[in-house]
Amino acid sequence: MPLNIPDKLPSVEILEQENIFVMKETEAIHQDIRPLRIVLLNLMPLKIQTETHLLRLLSNTPLQVEIVLLHTKNHTSKNTPKEHLEAFYQTFEQIKGKRFDGMIVTGAPVEQLDFEQVDYWEELQGILDWTKTHVTSTMFICWGAQAGLFHFYGVPKYALSHKMFGVFDHTVNNTKVPLLRGFDEVFHAPHSRHTEVRREDIEKIPELEIISESEDAGVYIVIDKTGKQIFVTGHSEYDPTTLKDEYERDINKGLDIEMPQNYFRNNDPANQPRVRWKSHANLLFSNWLNYYVYQTTPFNIDDIQ
Repeated sequence: MPLNIPDKLPSVEILEQENIFVMKETEAIHQDIRPLRIVLLNLMPLKIQTETHLLRLLSNTPLQVEIVLLHTKNHTSKNTPKEHLEAFYQTFEQIKGKRFDGMIVTGAPVEQLDFEQVDYWEELQGILDWTKTHVTSTMFICWGAQAGLFHFYGVPKYALSHKMFGVFDHTVNNTKVPLLRGFDEVFHAPHSRHTEVRREDIEKIPELEIISESEDAGVYIVIDKTGKQIFVTGHSEYDPTTLKDEYERDINKGLDIEMPQNYFRNNDPANQPRVRWKSHANLLFSNWLNYYVYQTTPFNIDDIQ
């Protein structure tokens, strides 16, 4: 089934060129079906790019998905046109009375700040509390995962001596968890972050389980045992050139940045990246939508508790 997104969203043209089935709002209203309603809290500075990354993955299931885009009211975006936000995004005040089958909270380039130093932290805390009663299942990505783990469970984050940057091997800790159905014993995922959460802190919390990790990148996927909260510390949604773009951006700024590991062919930035995480990314999001959203959400969305 298609992805149902606003008619003039810039991502529509990109996804259609990739042969991804996108159904625009004006077409979707004629179908006698209740789509899954997913709210995307986009905290990334390049919001249009992030929309495209995530919409590409959410489209790859038999389920019809309706997307609501959300941004924080207490932060002024410098990298996304105001007109785009006004046309396609809502604030929490506009949606807080509604219920959603699923939610995605993206990462944000603020991990080197203490949580309380982030200018929208108080607003984000209110949104996170709201998910417990108004969303069937929420997926938190990268800094969003660190923020969720800290807010709900007090799990701290730690500064790394160097940026975790590249594509790393990961293993499956629990083959019985539906989120990991179909995963290979070893799979790849990108990371791009300056901080980490640690196994020893998470293991102290009985409600949480580490279901995937990496020898190099550390904890990767943490799930609460009800399936209502899923925390992913990496960026499986990244497209083939995202790490390359980040690397070149930092080089051009004169920053002391190491080349992303296990990414460029022959570890040569002059070569194209080697893409090894797309199948894992599609499986991660389709499993989440199927087993943790579609299979558990009530038909009457107002019955979500």
